[in-house]
Amino acid sequence: MPDALLTRASLLVRLRDRQDRAAWQQFVELYGSLVYGFARQRGLQDADAADLTQEVFLALARAAGRWQYDPRRGTFRAWLHGVTRNKLAKFLHRRRVQPVGSGDTNAQGRLAEQPDPDYDSEAAWELEFQQQLFRMAAAQIQGNFAPTTWLAFWRTAVEGASAAEVAKELGMSVGAVYVARSRVLARLAEQVRRLHPE
Repeated sequence: MPDALLTRASLLVRLRDRQDRAAWQQFVELYGSLVYGFARQRGLQDADAADLTQEVFLALARAAGRWQYDPRRGTFRAWLHGVTRNKLAKFLHRRRVQPVGSGDTNAQGRLAEQPDPDYDSEAAWELEFQQQLFRMAAAQIQGNFAPTTWLAFWRTAVEGASAAEVAKELGMSVGAVYVARSRVLARLAEQVRRLHPE
């Protein structure tokens, strides 16, 4: 999916048509995991994060006909962050007002999962976006490399293993590991720029 995370004005215009299933599918693919991941980072359980994601997209669907994209007012991603933050605040307020009994004995564990009040929402949103961007770019380019080249990159750049350790594991020279890592990083940077040129 080329230019996936670049929310083009044309996609936003297409979303005005609720019957344009392809546009909505692309939109959900782009931003669904971003909203879901943000909710999970705030301490929501899997099912609650999925429910919140649905609430956000339902609100977006209701507002789609009125959208007027104006880049001077900020990025779409910032607007989506605001909608998500507001839905999350309402969700957390409902949970505090109407606590739900679970019937189990894991109350201490759930209390430990409560969100940190010093949490920086905008930084977490941006981090989740960057991680989503990396995952999409990596998935799109992985097939362009031999498995050992990809593994040399992944083990050193993502998992933090030393080049010597990876060279030994893969039966490569240390220099070949560095070359593999460099090739993948260059292609990954190019793909990230294609997906999101900001």
